[in-house]
Amino acid sequence: MGFKKKDNQNYYNPLRRAVLNHQMIEPGDKVAVGMSGGKDSTTLLYLLDRIRRQRRLGFDFEIVPISLDMGFEGCDITPMKQFVESLGYQLEIVPTNIAKVVFDIREEKSPCSLCAKLRRGILYNRASQLGCQKVALGHHIDDAIETYFMNFLFHGRLNSFEPKSYLSKTNVTLIRPMIYLEEKQIIRLVKREELPVIFNPCPVDKKTKREEIKHLVTGLANYYPDIREKFIMGMEQGTAEDFWIKVSDGNSYNPLI
Repeated sequence: MGFKKKDNQNYYNPLRRAVLNHQMIEPGDKVAVGMSGGKDSTTLLYLLDRIRRQRRLGFDFEIVPISLDMGFEGCDITPMKQFVESLGYQLEIVPTNIAKVVFDIREEKSPCSLCAKLRRGILYNRASQLGCQKVALGHHIDDAIETYFMNFLFHGRLNSFEPKSYLSKTNVTLIRPMIYLEEKQIIRLVKREELPVIFNPCPVDKKTKREEIKHLVTGLANYYPDIREKFIMGMEQGTAEDFWIKVSDGNSYNPLI
């Protein structure tokens, strides 16, 4: 696996810019990376590992990959585990009963919000126990735009999630280093570098309101090709008070982990 020179600009530079602009990672930080086995978290680990090894931030930091065992039957995480080990890390696997709670006990008709809240709590607590100061998630600019429209259409709010949030209950800081990357860039990278993607066994995968909003954003982009660039401009010009969802205690609406 290897990048051409042009790819350095397309992937490393946006990641580096996001980290430095928002002071996401500091020298000596121990950064937990939430690993779902999907394309986004796999790409995040891959890119963070590259910029760490090449010291593109000008300093060193530690990476701790963490994955939650959701309790779904038939979910084989072997490819993800092997990928993590191939980069020189040990995957921390946290057993949970989230699937049972959400689908069997609570029988949630709209399970995403509760599922995300449970995942966040377990992930942040485990990261804190392992001595991590930061928790990195694989959200990109398309996720931010979709969250903005979900909050507008379903809750009457004009905001999205923060690139960086301090979580007071667990004393860790949530960061999103891929906030300047587009989903189509991630898809191209995964295909070209043959990064492993784990099958998502969740019964509502691709059947959520977020999936509807994803199609809406794709349609808007056909008419306004620079919608993502404009959204990034809005992020940079806005303030926490008028743009971002406050998630310091993890209680606000945000159906993403």
